[in-house]
Amino acid sequence: MKYLDEYRDAHLVHAIADEIARTISKHWVIMEICGGQTHSIMKYGLDQLLPEKIELVHGPGCPVCVTSIEMIDKALAIASQPGVIFTSYGDMLRVPGSASDLFSTRATGKDVRVVYSSLDALKIAQDNPDKQVVFFAIGFETTAPANAMSVMQAKKLGIDNFSLLVSQVRVPPAMQIILGSPTNRVQGFLAAGHVCTVMGYWEYVPIAQNYKVPIVVTGFEPVDILQGILVAIRQLETDTWQVENAYSRVVSISGNQPAQKIINQVFEEKDQKWRGIGSIPNSGWKLKTEYMNFDAEELFQVNEISPVESPICISGQILQGLKKPNHCPAFAKQCTPEYPLGATMVSSEGACAAYYRYGSSR
Repeated sequence: MKYLDEYRDAHLVHAIADEIARTISKHWVIMEICGGQTHSIMKYGLDQLLPEKIELVHGPGCPVCVTSIEMIDKALAIASQPGVIFTSYGDMLRVPGSASDLFSTRATGKDVRVVYSSLDALKIAQDNPDKQVVFFAIGFETTAPANAMSVMQAKKLGIDNFSLLVSQVRVPPAMQIILGSPTNRVQGFLAAGHVCTVMGYWEYVPIAQNYKVPIVVTGFEPVDILQGILVAIRQLETDTWQVENAYSRVVSISGNQPAQKIINQVFEEKDQKWRGIGSIPNSGWKLKTEYMNFDAEELFQVNEISPVESPICISGQILQGLKKPNHCPAFAKQCTPEYPLGATMVSSEGACAAYYRYGSSR
């Protein structure tokens, strides 16, 4: 496929891997932020091409995985109420809350629907004026513009039976929490290219300098990922810490300005709970006051919920790069994609799901 096959070229992949082997002299720990990158690494066996001195750990860049269990429980509470059509991305239906999941809620007869965007949910609200339609607005900076646009459209069209259950999260604060932890092992980052497409990478510059870590904006194909690792290794070996853009065909330093304007018009920053990690300051978005009538938490009064996490799930440690999925005693035993204990096993971008799907070839 044009513009794709060249980034999967086997000869180029091996050439970059060989260059990495020639460049590296020490042991380095590099985290790929995005779960999509984790799946590419496992799918194409990129970890097996790299020298043993490179250790790849997996970050919190899976939007389904980091959605707090408290927010899942709120979704279940709202979806169970009469007169509600609860809409969500498909991945979210199998993510376990304290006692159940949205798939099980749908099985009891509740109206839980899979949609591809918040704009699809808005159309459902238009078609069902006698129902309250709620969209589960999860995701990183990539989903925020469309979710903000749906609220702007609802307000413009006077649609009052549409709301968002907002669980939007931001990457830079999570990186700072990881780097500032006394247990941190990460020495370099591969930043998520699609997030930087929207937001640019100017926010990462002070992070690289303050914590003395290279940050490389990277794509999702094998050549992209290995090129990003090579750039990071070159910096680490020369004791430099900069933000470099290895995905320039898509990303610019300032990002998508119109998309950022839409986000800033509808959302404002807030402290956000991340599943398995805890509350991270200014790492999320909430609806601004003028859009509060589209806030499902306020509309359905689900603010007081006490969640219960699985005592044996280590997804929080996996999301911080402290452990890998196969370090979990429940992995592929008590925890499988059919019966997940944590979101990292059920999400299409989850690290545990990647290990479960591709690990048997190791």
